[in-house]
Amino acid sequence: MTQTQPVETMPAPRPAPVAVPTTGQPYEYRRAPLVEPDWTRFPGWRHITREQWENAQWQRVNCVKNIKQLRTVLGDGVDESFYADLEADQKALATMSMLVPPQMINTMVPSALMTTEAFLADPIRRYMIPVASDRRTDWPSHPYASRDSLHEHDMWVAEGLTHRYPTKVLAELLSTCPQYCGHCTRMDLVGNSTPAVDKLKLTLKPVDRYDAHIGYLKAHPGVRDVVVSGGDVANVPWKNLESYLMRLLEIETIRDIRLATKALMGLPQHWLQPDVVEGLERVARTAARRGVNLAIHTHVNHAQSITPLVARAAQTALDVGVRDVRNQGVLMRGVNATTPDLLDLCFALQGEAGILPYYFYMCDMIPNAEHWRVPVWHAQQLQHDIMGYLPGYATPRIVCDVPFVGKRWVHMLTEYDRDRGISYWTKNYRTSIESADAEALNKRHAYYDPIDTLPETGQQWWAAHRND
Repeated sequence: MTQTQPVETMPAPRPAPVAVPTTGQPYEYRRAPLVEPDWTRFPGWRHITREQWENAQWQRVNCVKNIKQLRTVLGDGVDESFYADLEADQKALATMSMLVPPQMINTMVPSALMTTEAFLADPIRRYMIPVASDRRTDWPSHPYASRDSLHEHDMWVAEGLTHRYPTKVLAELLSTCPQYCGHCTRMDLVGNSTPAVDKLKLTLKPVDRYDAHIGYLKAHPGVRDVVVSGGDVANVPWKNLESYLMRLLEIETIRDIRLATKALMGLPQHWLQPDVVEGLERVARTAARRGVNLAIHTHVNHAQSITPLVARAAQTALDVGVRDVRNQGVLMRGVNATTPDLLDLCFALQGEAGILPYYFYMCDMIPNAEHWRVPVWHAQQLQHDIMGYLPGYATPRIVCDVPFVGKRWVHMLTEYDRDRGISYWTKNYRTSIESADAEALNKRHAYYDPIDTLPETGQQWWAAHRND
């Protein structure tokens, strides 16, 4: 029998190469080394030495708390129309009082001539020193905005201790910060009262508050992760903070501790003080012996904020044994809600400062914040557009913190009415106030886009239902 020989076939000819237009990438990376802006360009700090500037106490004493102090710092660079605009905001709209460290002001208009127009347009100014003309007049607040939009206070299991997730708690040690951000999600509690918001107050003495936290955690071994926050832990006297952290480390079931401090960026001088550095090393060594992950979470919203001092503070924390320094920013219109702004920030964080880009939250639904908030579809587009540029481990997740649900990646919604700007979300756990609710896991929870971003039909619907 004759075997059939396989037939050899010639490979198909390869198509001729097609010329690719050389239009470049949507985002072009260019390394930008960090620079500490020259603070002596401000009239109010013309004679301030480097020794003074790098002193944490000098920074705290010289924080800008009112219009008079701001005018002294800026001199004639900004005209009176700006201060009138600022005063109007503080008298009627601001949910946070003014408190801005020199370090943060120095990153505003860092390399251009200071003018009213430049100062108004500056992204750091836009969320740290808001003015009345920034805010929307049609929809300054969403109809469903609330002072405690995430219901953290409702989920207190002890004063300042929010048990929202099954294995994690938020410990608010105090209600003050070294700086007050206009978009603060805890504007219900944090900072001084303003004409627009009469703040809640912590009533227990710190020692009693901390005892209550430790007692609850010892009694609930299912909690393994504690976010230590406030306010800002940089405002807790170090000996008190170290004592609290060491008590947490004595609880066998605690495996993760995260220190929340915007001051790593806003007041890096604090985290470079010898007593703080030495104390942080003691805590980090104890955590390492116990096998506990100790991390610092900071809050940077724009690349301008990353300076050599910030990088030094972050690196110092890593050098003394803190496992990770991570960033949790907030998406805000006029600040960072564009692909270039987010990528510039992430490359500055990761590549220049050793800070891991971790989360970008959608701005929460607090009063007078509609000019900052972005719709869900915009956040989804940003998540799409930043992919592929950063290392995978340093590509931040964009999340929506849905009331009664918690953090959800922006693509995790179950239904989305784009016309009315209503998205619906589900969850897979009960909060501390739902332990007896058999239907808690079957409910859908709504989140709302800013109304001015909706199509005309959606805006008309909300206008018709404004007082419902």
